[in-house]
Amino acid sequence: MCDRPHSVMLFAAGFGTRMGALTADRPKPMIEVAGKPLIDHALELVRAHGASRIVANTHYRPEALIQHLGQTEVILSHEAPDILETGGGLRAALPHLGTGPVFTMNTDAVWRGPNPLDQIAALWDPDRMDALLLCIPRDQAIGHSGTGDFVIDASGQAQRGPGLVYSGLQILKTDGLHDIAEPAFSLNVLWDRMFGDGRLFATSYPGKWCDVGHPEGIVQAEDMLGYPHV
Repeated sequence: MCDRPHSVMLFAAGFGTRMGALTADRPKPMIEVAGKPLIDHALELVRAHGASRIVANTHYRPEALIQHLGQTEVILSHEAPDILETGGGLRAALPHLGTGPVFTMNTDAVWRGPNPLDQIAALWDPDRMDALLLCIPRDQAIGHSGTGDFVIDASGQAQRGPGLVYSGLQILKTDGLHDIAEPAFSLNVLWDRMFGDGRLFATSYPGKWCDVGHPEGIVQAEDMLGYPHV
């Protein structure tokens, strides 16, 4: 089994309810920011990193994603009849992702700064880590109003608590997914087990990141990128 991540799971199956009318006829990853769909912002980073395999899951209004990605290298993992959440969706996609650790990445954020996949790949240590989460300092997390998700101790281990905002990007070993009985579950279940074993780690991103989970995030992301508004 390879200890370095070469496959990427893009989470694209959600309902996008916070987007209101914007997701009435399309999935959230197809909402345009700075002239292109959100999922293309993620794909640019993934391709620049050089990932050898890219998988995206679908569920809500998948037709637009199927059409948009149909002639690309991206493999689609459709969830039906029920959505499987992050953990169940990742487990369902494992036949496409291969063995070994994988990147998982949300598709409702935009980045400004160094390639985040390059950053965590350089820090990944499979001998110590079962997961490495990339987190954002709150003053660099645009469009995010919460108090944060994790703190990082001196050894780099992650603990839950107000502090850094989880970016939606990580490297994760997937073996533990097979021990969870529920068909649909959050990756939080796996993280809690890793934390108990002292193998949940995190690091901080030096650039800026914008949450585009709500309509206001579109303008905020475009401002962050310096994209001119018409």
